[in-house]
Amino acid sequence: MRVGLIIVGIILLVAGLWVVLGHGSYEQTDTLVKVGSAKLTATHDKLVPQWVGIAGIVVGAGLAIAGFVRKN
Repeated sequence: MRVGLIIVGIILLVAGLWVVLGHGSYEQTDTLVKVGSAKLTATHDKLVPQWVGIAGIVVGAGLAIAGFVRKN
């Protein structure tokens, strides 16, 4: 359990840093026009919000620290 906390904490910490540094993004597809079976779509790249990265850093650091100080 201790090693699991440390690993998950480090993964969340790194993912949070990735988002905060501006590298986290996703694609969103919107339907602009639909006529019968034909449709026109547009795809936009959107950044993951900064608060998600900050939350990942805080939670990841907390889990990693809890894994290091936990005694068996």
